[in-house]
Amino acid sequence: MHAYLLRLVPAVALALAVCAAPAAARPIAPGHVPAHVAAEPDPVVFVHGWNSDGSTWNTFVDRFRADGRPADRLYRWTYPTSQPNATTASQLAATIDRVLTATGADEVDLVTHSMGALPSRYYLKNLGGDAKVDAWVSLAGPNHGTDTARLCGQASCVEMRPGSAFLTALNAGDETPGPTRYATWRSPCDLVVGPDSTVALAGAVNTRIPCLQHSAFLTDPGVYAQVRDHIG
Repeated sequence: MHAYLLRLVPAVALALAVCAAPAAARPIAPGHVPAHVAAEPDPVVFVHGWNSDGSTWNTFVDRFRADGRPADRLYRWTYPTSQPNATTASQLAATIDRVLTATGADEVDLVTHSMGALPSRYYLKNLGGDAKVDAWVSLAGPNHGTDTARLCGQASCVEMRPGSAFLTALNAGDETPGPTRYATWRSPCDLVVGPDSTVALAGAVNTRIPCLQHSAFLTDPGVYAQVRDHIG
């Protein structure tokens, strides 16, 4: 027994040294996320809408940081908005996997605006995303289509039109699959995505705001507070 303990002591000391060693600092390459030990809360990935980019979430991110959420768990993702939504969904899947690996988290929260609802829903329904997303948010998302998409001819716009093959397949069966907590926000004053009933999903917590324009969802303090409380 004495010999066994003598062999065990160096191994235990090595394990403790590894656990105590600080992570090496490293530069963050563009498009990558910082690696660190996992901690609550879940990372939040923001998905913008058509003809936009990740900077559209600056106000949301600033408010989350002011409320104490670490900056390195807030990810403003940018993608090409003219491509098919299924292509964007595949890119989103890869992005979320990178975020989970970098942070050590088990799940993310997804906050989307406008068309961003569609590739994120495709990811949840068809690419296994429901196992990796705790809470999902749609702000003014054209979940059942919008006639304004007839004004542009890109692949993503065609898919946003009411009755498109993409939306028909996306909305077939369960609109809110898996254990993910779904929530939507809409307004009758939205002149881009309408009628506002297009936003609501069966099985989601659906909130109707009295009067907000399409882009105002991104800056309205009341909407922010409700989204913050939903994702927890």
